[in-house]
Amino acid sequence: MIGYPVVRALIRSLYGDRIGTEPQFIGLQNYLEVLVGSEAPGFWSALSTTLFFTVTTLLLELVIGVAMALVMNRAFRGRGIVRAVVLVPWAIPTAVCAVLWRWTFDANGIVNHLIGQQILWTGSEWPAKWAIIFADTWKTAPFIALLVLAGLQTISQEIYEAARVDGAGAVRRFFTIILPLVRPAIVVAVLFRMLDVLRIYDLPQIFTHGANNTETLSMIVVEQSIGNLKAGLGSALSTLTFLIVFAIAFLYIRVLGARVMGDRDGGIE
Repeated sequence: MIGYPVVRALIRSLYGDRIGTEPQFIGLQNYLEVLVGSEAPGFWSALSTTLFFTVTTLLLELVIGVAMALVMNRAFRGRGIVRAVVLVPWAIPTAVCAVLWRWTFDANGIVNHLIGQQILWTGSEWPAKWAIIFADTWKTAPFIALLVLAGLQTISQEIYEAARVDGAGAVRRFFTIILPLVRPAIVVAVLFRMLDVLRIYDLPQIFTHGANNTETLSMIVVEQSIGNLKAGLGSALSTLTFLIVFAIAFLYIRVLGARVMGDRDGGIE
């Protein structure tokens, strides 16, 4: 199910795309075309845009998600309703979310009405990028909140009581108790979201169709493979995207994942 498409894409990336004839073996020519040839500017631009979306949205979602989890973990009247409302954006399909926020960020939409300015959010580079980041953060911060909340609920109340008796304030309890104990949940949440954002496609596609330097790696893969009917070049782009995502995820797990497991083992000893 997984190996066959990956191997077929790798093999197809070694063949050309002449329409009307059988694909000819050209070796690594497609990869050279993407990395240093005529397709290189578009590839490197899409890579930088994808990495910018990844870093920015992860930072925002992590801060907002942890804050949501802390609120939902508190005992108060109506907590169940708050949890349900917070999770609604995550349950909405991404395509529906994209259309919703594109209307909201329209020149005559509610965002411009609230801020009292006439901004063409999808008409230039940085407004378009920040609109996409805002929509993505709104939709997926609840996912991080859900995983962090699960980690918070494993912390015994006796630990909080002991910290209060020792005179630890709310800020100190957060950094010395809550954050270390929920770090495994945060590591997993960030890993899942990082893999999602590195493969982001539908949100910027619906928002801007890749205009104004908002094209991502997944978008150029689809454009070359389906739009331009270049299966070989698209397969090369797909393989490079796979390798980039795999390398980033591997380094993340090796650095943060090993550190978390090491801390946990050390605590047991």
